[in-house]
Amino acid sequence: MVFIFATLLIDVLGIGLVVPVLPELVKGFVGGEVTAAGRWYGVLAAVYALMQFLFAPILGALSDRFGRRPVLLISLFGLGVDYVVMGLAPSLWWLFAARVFSGIMGASITTGNAYIADISTPENRARNFGLVGVAFGVGFVFGPALGGMLGSVHLRLPFFVAAGLSLVNWLYGFFVLPESLPREHRSSFSWRKANPVGSLQILRSYPLVGGLAAAFVLMSLAQRGLESTWVLYTGYRFGWDERTNGLALALVGIMAVIVQGFLVKPVVGRLGERRSVLFGLFWGSLAYAGYGLATSGSIVLITIVLGSIAGVAGPSIQALVSGSVTPSDQGKVQGALTSLMSLSSIVAPLLFVSGLFSFFTSDAAPFELPGAPFFLGMVCFFSAGLVVLRLFRRIPAGDGHTEGQQSREEGRL
Repeated sequence: MVFIFATLLIDVLGIGLVVPVLPELVKGFVGGEVTAAGRWYGVLAAVYALMQFLFAPILGALSDRFGRRPVLLISLFGLGVDYVVMGLAPSLWWLFAARVFSGIMGASITTGNAYIADISTPENRARNFGLVGVAFGVGFVFGPALGGMLGSVHLRLPFFVAAGLSLVNWLYGFFVLPESLPREHRSSFSWRKANPVGSLQILRSYPLVGGLAAAFVLMSLAQRGLESTWVLYTGYRFGWDERTNGLALALVGIMAVIVQGFLVKPVVGRLGERRSVLFGLFWGSLAYAGYGLATSGSIVLITIVLGSIAGVAGPSIQALVSGSVTPSDQGKVQGALTSLMSLSSIVAPLLFVSGLFSFFTSDAAPFELPGAPFFLGMVCFFSAGLVVLRLFRRIPAGDGHTEGQQSREEGRL
């Protein structure tokens, strides 16, 4: 777990490094025009998410066939080369090509999750998936801050530092990272299961996983919507500038580290994976309501701290999913989940920002409601809770069985 945690952490640090400077690079390619830069940057983000949607199942299926290690190593090396291309890009079209390739290689999170599922036991799988959240939290606390500092020296410098991190990560994996999937647990490669539509069919093979995937999509849609709206909302409502937003997002990362690193294990140990999912979704609903109703920036900060408890839901869902799936299907299932997350990354900016936020802050709105996107996020989390509650009542936990054993028995029946 130490090996894969370091791999994911360095990977996320590289991503975080380019977050503050990529919009500025796009702006430079369109002559400094803010509206055009925003439009093209949105398209770049959608292209990246689309590539992840298309290729996450393929990488997952390849890792089921050839093992996790070679797929991770190829992805890490590809990301290193891609960052170099972005740093040297002479035009917007070169940047587009690089983001396409980056989206393909960035789908390696699928393989990382499958790796964690391989090495986890029922007792520690929720904690292990919580460490993924820690990696993302730490990466997005330090990555953007370092990227901003390096970008002030030279706009393209963060890309080359990110490339160096990815290539060091590749070397680390090459010499240290062991294979997690034994040959006897590997499965043949099938294009039917590797395409994004076909990959979703495998979720139906595991009744519990299919229902949890629906809740996962609703959570992901709300989270991507929050990320897309956050800066616009806090600037419009509270007058926050880049520095204030940076500090607030750093607080989000710090709370993610605390919750996912130190709170997931005791909560799951006390409540169990199923109740932890419901507990997290309940807190998530309250947090989004708090963001939408906040009347001051200090209330937003309090909501960040209290609402971070909702972070126990994600690792608990991942733990239930990994415990319900055979080793030979882990990559395919994780690929399907990554595809669903990527799909939400395409839909969320259009629905939450271009739709709700733009409308309810315009003169055409019957009343001003800038928090409308967060109220939709609240509905998403609450609906996910209802879906999960109904699912758990329909498929009770087996007495003396693991979720995986129960699911396989239902499949045979």
